[in-house]
Amino acid sequence: MKVAAIGEAMIELSIDGDSASVGVAGDTLNTAIYLKRCAPDLHVDYVTRLGVEPFSNKIADFIAAQGVGTAAIERDPDGTPGLYAITTDAEGERSFTYWRDAAAARSVFMGDDAPDFSGLAGYDVLYLSGISLAILPHATRLALIEWLAEFRGGGGRVVYDSNYRPRLWEDAATARAVNAQLWALSDIALPSIDDEQAMTGETGEEVAQRFVAIGRTGALKRGPVGPLCLQTGTSGQYAAATRVVDTTAAGDSFNGAYLGAVLTGQDQATALRAGHDLAARVIGHKGAILPA
Repeated sequence: MKVAAIGEAMIELSIDGDSASVGVAGDTLNTAIYLKRCAPDLHVDYVTRLGVEPFSNKIADFIAAQGVGTAAIERDPDGTPGLYAITTDAEGERSFTYWRDAAAARSVFMGDDAPDFSGLAGYDVLYLSGISLAILPHATRLALIEWLAEFRGGGGRVVYDSNYRPRLWEDAATARAVNAQLWALSDIALPSIDDEQAMTGETGEEVAQRFVAIGRTGALKRGPVGPLCLQTGTSGQYAAATRVVDTTAAGDSFNGAYLGAVLTGQDQATALRAGHDLAARVIGHKGAILPA
């Protein structure tokens, strides 16, 4: 099985007092890495666009070192990657500062005259998030949505997580409209309750009811109380994390472990447990990616 995660890989500065460590991360990249770790027999590639300067090379080298394929990464001689800094408070909650407006990933899929998605055709499963879509020009988004419908019609599967970041969207109405189309196209849905509430203004119960009614395979991520199974509308008993240092990549790691279980034929209970347990481990560690 061939899986591609689509999105933006960035240079990450993790701030600690007056110093910072330099890493590589991005929401769909984090998921791709954890998916590969949890299901090493799967072929997992990352799809983005980078430049050719040292920081882009650092990103590509990091991705390859994680066992994630880089053959589908586009290169732009004039491009550079985005950059973000993370600061955390005493409770482990994170705050981000971004420099990404001119990132090469914003022009991924851009051909000479029109968007070109031919590089995605050889995959069985495509994973993307609201960030993957929000950074694209709106015309490219719409073309990608149309292409994804054809991809599903040919037997491919789409996995989606809204991962709502308001500043990346033109406005909330556009975000809601695009996300509604992606939920309708998704075979596996991995929303987070706080993202959905922020985007739609719904209560937590309304969010849960909406996704259960959609009838998709997937999970509604609900933080320490544990995920809700979207197939059944039920939740198991999940232990809260014993130590919270940094909540960065909690949802991304859940997605990776959950998908690793589902895509290798395990049942929903096992997949939900795997996602929750990995996320609980990740938030006890500073930064998005646990040491291998």
